[in-house]
Amino acid sequence: MQNSEESSADNAALDAEADWESRYQEGSTRWDRGGPSPSLEAWLAVTDLANGSRIVVPGCGFGHEVPALARLGYYPIGLDVAPTPVRHLREQLEREGLEAEVVQADMLAWQPEMPVDGVYEQTSLCAIPPEQWPAYEQQLHAWLRPGGELFACFMQTGGEGGPPFHCEIADMRALFPDSRWEWHNDAGRTEHTNGKFELLHRLIRR
Repeated sequence: MQNSEESSADNAALDAEADWESRYQEGSTRWDRGGPSPSLEAWLAVTDLANGSRIVVPGCGFGHEVPALARLGYYPIGLDVAPTPVRHLREQLEREGLEAEVVQADMLAWQPEMPVDGVYEQTSLCAIPPEQWPAYEQQLHAWLRPGGELFACFMQTGGEGGPPFHCEIADMRALFPDSRWEWHNDAGRTEHTNGKFELLHRLIRR
């Protein structure tokens, strides 16, 4: 039998799936650019990861970055809780004959079969409630091999509430401590048309 904590976690995962799936069903996906984010190009300009590296894209949605990475010779793993974008992305990858993996799962519960080389984190941290951030940091650390890269796009909204939630850099420094992550701030920022922007950092998993 499940204990109360497991049952609560399962219910939360189901609620998250239903919430995000309803957004896709309603077409309420204003965050979707219709193509890869400029943040991906910024990362590829500075990353140390070689072709063939396994890269998780959590909260991938329609997953524009997944086929983009696959075309460049990486092996991306798209991860999303909602079935509609997962199905859409799988169909696109099949049409294009691209090598990639797409998983429908709760990112706070999923684990890869083996540690991966990189994580492209653009849309997940700012989309989940801040009280879940420590659990997400634990997941990111567990997914990556030692020396693996986390490319983090820290959303700057200048306001309260969300999603998206404001990712104050001082808070991010506490969330991703130096004892577990080596910080690099060599990737700049990405602007959004709504006045928000992302601060781009590479974090190396210790």
